[in-house]
Amino acid sequence: MSDYELDAVDREILYALQEEARNLSSGEIAERTEASSSTVRKRIQRLESEGIIKGYSADIDFTGSGYPIRMLLFCTAPIPERGEYREEILNIPRVISVQELVTGEENLLVTAVGETDQDITPVAQKLSDMGLTITDEVLVRSHEATSFDEFVAE
Repeated sequence: MSDYELDAVDREILYALQEEARNLSSGEIAERTEASSSTVRKRIQRLESEGIIKGYSADIDFTGSGYPIRMLLFCTAPIPERGEYREEILNIPRVISVQELVTGEENLLVTAVGETDQDITPVAQKLSDMGLTITDEVLVRSHEATSFDEFVAE
């Protein structure tokens, strides 16, 4: 976690990038923040170097791209080791995310996608082979996300 403290300009930049990172220039973000383009560029570089902006990615419609199955796999790992599994889990084919949970029996949430439910079976097997216990599997019908609204100026 970074010790860098966000100010209103930083928050507005983060909100703008969440909304449409690919389509906004630093000049357009500057208009929103009432800062100069060079200030916006420098702030973005700082937010990246501080690890606050971790990267840029496409929001993929997996169903539209031929992978309609999204499965959530709730796993249990030994508590002191649960964080050590993240990178290895992300290297499993068809896994798109892993989240470390801090309450309840399940302490890892793995999301995998596939064309059929049989595509998820090898993922579950690899998780089991790693020593994780899968306590629940949930088939997701739809998934939508939005930008974190605390970054927008009031």
